[in-house]
Amino acid sequence: MKAFIVDQYKKKGALRLGDMPKPTLGPDDVLVEVGAAGLNLLDSKIRDGEFKQILPSRPPFILGHDVTGTVVRVGTNVRQFKPDDEIYARPRDGRIGTFAEFIAINEADVTLKPKNLSMEEAASIPLVGLTAWQVLVERAGLKKGQKVLIHAGSGGVGTFAIQLAKHLGATVATTTSAANAALVRELGADVVIDYRSQKFEEELSAYDVVLNSLDVATLEKSLKVLKPGGKLISISGPPDPAFARAQGLNVVLRLLLRLMSAGSGARRSAWASTIPSSSCAPTEDSSSGSPG
Repeated sequence: MKAFIVDQYKKKGALRLGDMPKPTLGPDDVLVEVGAAGLNLLDSKIRDGEFKQILPSRPPFILGHDVTGTVVRVGTNVRQFKPDDEIYARPRDGRIGTFAEFIAINEADVTLKPKNLSMEEAASIPLVGLTAWQVLVERAGLKKGQKVLIHAGSGGVGTFAIQLAKHLGATVATTTSAANAALVRELGADVVIDYRSQKFEEELSAYDVVLNSLDVATLEKSLKVLKPGGKLISISGPPDPAFARAQGLNVVLRLLLRLMSAGSGARRSAWASTIPSSSCAPTEDSSSGSPG
């Protein structure tokens, strides 16, 4: 089958269009003919080699974390899907490869594509949608009446996170450029901060949750807007030791990741001490290959 292949880790390196073996179908898999694939920042980071020590992919391999398509075959244990079903999915780590004609995906990672979405529209959803859900629902436990600051509200994760937070009944503040202010308000943002002309840390206070997708400097400033007991969750820092354990990495790599995340962790702890009873969640990095 035709696929876009990473032959070597290289910053800004080109993918090669070439031939790869058609995926082997396991008993719990569905074989999908790809209709559309989403392109994420995570893909470029993997291509650049930023996570080559901790992710299972080794060149040559196929990139791609988001996919929509049509089921062509199902494994012997599959019960929820049948040939000709249109699906969308975020394949699990170790089994990515949506930039190809076909991909085999575990049934548990697949769901039916909404009929009112095109293939292209649906392919833009899985990774960023799962990230927003993981942060706001699973990690932050965001509830009705709480206040949340979502950085980069016009970005992929931000656009989903704003809508999800409003659905959950929260008051939403976001940072963006003036050019995108109307967009984020349409998505549901109650407070819009122009990051070029305003300092969010001086205008916001007593927030229950902050979703940071920017740099360490923004992370540190974000701690200032939290209320006691507030949660700061970052998706842009280095992978943390919990990720290393979940991936089953060896002791040396676990130690390396602990050292990588120690600096930002120490800064979080220092700031947290000024916010009595605060609960700053450990960094959750969507770039690390975790499910969103």
